[in-house]
Amino acid sequence: MKSSIKNRLSSLVFLILLSLGFLLSCNNPKGSTTAEHRVRHLIDTIGFSQYDWQMDSIMSRISIDDKVQTDVFDKVVICPHDDYAYAGGLYRKTLAGIKAKTILLIGVAHKARNFSLENKLVFGDFQEWKGTYGKVAVSPLRDKIIKKMSPESFMVHDSMMQLEHSLEAITPFLQYSNKEVEIIPVLVPYFEFEKMEAFSSELADALFDIMKEENLNFGKDVAIVISNDAIHYGDEEWGGSQLAPFGVDSLGTAQAKQKDLEIISNCLQGELSHEKIKLFNSYTVNEDSFKEYKWTWCGRYSVPFGLLTAKALNERIEHKALNGELVDYRTSFHNIHIEVIDLCMGTTDPAYQRNWVGYVGMIYN
Repeated sequence: MKSSIKNRLSSLVFLILLSLGFLLSCNNPKGSTTAEHRVRHLIDTIGFSQYDWQMDSIMSRISIDDKVQTDVFDKVVICPHDDYAYAGGLYRKTLAGIKAKTILLIGVAHKARNFSLENKLVFGDFQEWKGTYGKVAVSPLRDKIIKKMSPESFMVHDSMMQLEHSLEAITPFLQYSNKEVEIIPVLVPYFEFEKMEAFSSELADALFDIMKEENLNFGKDVAIVISNDAIHYGDEEWGGSQLAPFGVDSLGTAQAKQKDLEIISNCLQGELSHEKIKLFNSYTVNEDSFKEYKWTWCGRYSVPFGLLTAKALNERIEHKALNGELVDYRTSFHNIHIEVIDLCMGTTDPAYQRNWVGYVGMIYN
């Protein structure tokens, strides 16, 4: 009996040590060097698809009005990253003109606080991402970009990249259109605007040099997709936070939507300028503390950084400004939902008048 207990305890200790070793290896901020850890796995298997049949069904259920066809090769888009049940149609419509093989994916770093990340871009060391239609290759351009950037402007942090869902949300739609798509994922944590200006210019320079060396065209060969969700509004189920400055009755809800539309009109539509991008930062980030929201868009760093990068890149290539066009503005509460329960999917947050999220789709050429 004592021997049996001893053997069981030894086995338990071994399993605990093995689990600890696995967890530590997964939290290597410099990225793993073993083959088994070079594939990024899915983090959200509820709101987003994980199987091809789920994605095929989602696409079949999207409204005919969102299944647009276009001959344009869009250079840049701002796309939602919320549950497909709420925003699937806007993903499809916004990404319709993204046809390049290589996509610079610029995302939110929701868990940046967990790792005390700020004022540095976050790359991963993964070679592939698990996708809905098989693995998604990380473009070899990523490593070429990193080699051209100064160490002060970025870090390689697989743990942050693995935990973040804002880019994972978009890849199934890219794969649906092009099974050979390759991605360059980068996350934008807490950022001071002055650092955004400097590092976006550096990223644009690196990408411009590589595209020139490899004869790649902006739009046809390389495109930029910026991940974002607009206002997070309400006074319930926000982790104790009060996110309803206008109140939660119909009048307050209308005012919140109007504020989102004001930001879109003043900052994102029309000819893209440095002044508009800086104004967006002023709308969304507390001027006294760059880590605090002023208006709760989770893309408060990814959007201005992505637009600064896109603006600089386009000006280097074509010596002219990009022009922004609104695809649509929607919310999780006010728009028709896609049925997903029978697909073994669901929603990660509720959608009602006291808890909802806004979405904007933008295209730039």
